[in-house]
Amino acid sequence: MEDIALATATKLQIKPLADRVVIKKLDAEEKTTGGIVLPDTAKEKPQQGEILAVGPGRFDDKGNRQAMEVKVGDKVLFAKYSGTEVKIDGVEYLILAERDILAVVG
Repeated sequence: MEDIALATATKLQIKPLADRVVIKKLDAEEKTTGGIVLPDTAKEKPQQGEILAVGPGRFDDKGNRQAMEVKVGDKVLFAKYSGTEVKIDGVEYLILAERDILAVVG
């Protein structure tokens, strides 16, 4: 969570275009419910994150900009293999289209 606070406290160097969002993935569980510590190779790819930046929205067929349904600070669930992973200043982010977001959590 410190990385998320740091990224939002300082100006994020990524500005998504169209209907894309920048997400900081929330860490996967380190242990099972039975207390077994999972090695990195056995962990599931995280599918939950917090939105750090939102694009302005995409244009429809008539040239009108469509408003985004998500906003900065939303915690979301997204498809497992969606988006593009990027690393900036040692911090990993995920850039994905709004259509790849499955739900807002909370």
